[in-house]
Amino acid sequence: MSKSELAMKAGVSVQTLMNWLRPFRQELEELGLQPNVKVLPPKIVGFICEKLAIDV
Repeated sequence: MSKSELAMKAGVSVQTLMNWLRPFRQELEELGLQPNVKVLPPKIVGFICEKLAIDV
């Protein structure tokens, strides 16, 4: 899933989504998230959806 698709599911812009993810940066990096990736791996999407209560 792309960042823009996930942001759309959350009802926010990509920039807002990225701002919401700042507190979880360390955990996301440990899961393997690369800074400029456009498509998020499924385990990253799952983590973000769980932390931010996004229903996909």
